[in-house]
Amino acid sequence: MRPLLIIGAGGLGRETLAAARATNEVTPTWDVVGFLDDDPTVQGTSIDGAPVVGPTSHVSRLPDTAAVVTIGNPGDFTSRRRIVAALGLQPDRWATVVHPAAIVARGTRIGGGTIVLAGAVTTSPIHIGAHVVVMPTVVLTHDDTVADYVTLASGARLAGGVSVGEGAYVGAGALIRERRSIGAWCLVGMGAVVTTDVPPGEVWAGVPARRLRRVDVLPLDLSPTAATSVRTSEHGR
Repeated sequence: MRPLLIIGAGGLGRETLAAARATNEVTPTWDVVGFLDDDPTVQGTSIDGAPVVGPTSHVSRLPDTAAVVTIGNPGDFTSRRRIVAALGLQPDRWATVVHPAAIVARGTRIGGGTIVLAGAVTTSPIHIGAHVVVMPTVVLTHDDTVADYVTLASGARLAGGVSVGEGAYVGAGALIRERRSIGAWCLVGMGAVVTTDVPPGEVWAGVPARRLRRVDVLPLDLSPTAATSVRTSEHGR
């Protein structure tokens, strides 16, 4: 069993903990060390039976552990990339956590640091990048591609041949028509019905989805000095 650190003690962190424990019930895989979080009010506490063992800087003190970043919500969906860049871990340090109740087609490739939660489905072999979050009941179909740092919120449905660019956030219950492109670092709103390509760095919502505005904050500064604090009180999920 490989030691696992969950970076971010919010809701997504709790869901990842549950997925790791469910995996262990099928095949012993993860020895959960606990959470790392920069919020001092949660450090030293226990969440769902797992300790918050310290701030994110402690990841360097535990070199034999795997890690996964569980931060990301539509209010600041660029934060996961900034945090991963700041931590600077080698690729083999990143854990891939797939809930056993997800249905992943044989041959699907999933990158390091990615989380796939219960009820998610890939209907045929596809590529899912690194540090992606696939929330419950997401459906990915034939010939879809999902780039690094994407978030697919609960119940999103992608028809065949959809391409999702780096860092995009697809909201809960959104429907994406076949052979459409979702641009890098764009935000597709909850329940949107996307029938045309979405350009990079834009916010789209509605039925059918239409452009609302540019994304407020893009992850332009990925240096270690960028704002990278992992505080569940600030980042939500």
